[in-house]
Amino acid sequence: MCNEAYRRTQIAKLIRDFGETRIALDFPEGVPNFAPLDSIRITDRLEIVRTGADRSDSAPADPVAPMTAEMVTRRWSWPAPSRGGGGGWPVYNFRSDGRTLTNSATGGRCLIPVDGFFEFTDPPAPAADAPKPAKKPLKSKWAFTLAGHDWFCIAGVWKADATVGEAWAMLTCPPGPDIAPYHDRQVVVLTPPDYARWLDGSAPASELCRPLPAGSLTVEQVR
Repeated sequence: MCNEAYRRTQIAKLIRDFGETRIALDFPEGVPNFAPLDSIRITDRLEIVRTGADRSDSAPADPVAPMTAEMVTRRWSWPAPSRGGGGGWPVYNFRSDGRTLTNSATGGRCLIPVDGFFEFTDPPAPAADAPKPAKKPLKSKWAFTLAGHDWFCIAGVWKADATVGEAWAMLTCPPGPDIAPYHDRQVVVLTPPDYARWLDGSAPASELCRPLPAGSLTVEQVR
């Protein structure tokens, strides 16, 4: 499952590119400081985009009419319930399979703008005659990006949690051909034409929460 991502794109470019997808960004809490982030991990705070103050699903009458969405900074993950009453393991990936995923005042759909995300695999097996390493080797690390795009959005959900406040998680689906060699699940990667359809609820979750065709994602080994 995806537990690390990165984002280096500047806010001015995101505003411009979102505008080209008929989404005008609003900043109810102020324009965030968009410092480059080479490693975004669970419990970190990151900018997400979600519907406006009414938080309701409302497909626009004109499918090409612009919509306004807000960008806010929220925590990645909320604690899962535990049988002992305390906080459980963090929910940072959320299965989309079979879920409706609508918008409400206390939770709903969101977009997570990133430049790329990472997946990890077991390190290559050492040669038979290689000396035993002093410590366990690190897993191989792979960076995934959307082909032809400087940045893209992962489909997510956010919720109001009594413990940590509003937080978000990345949605997952079965792996597509680009991810299957590396993991048995993948995050839901959206292309720009689907950003507004995801946010406003006009597209069912089952339509958009699916892997992209082969060749949509590029992969590079970074470790």
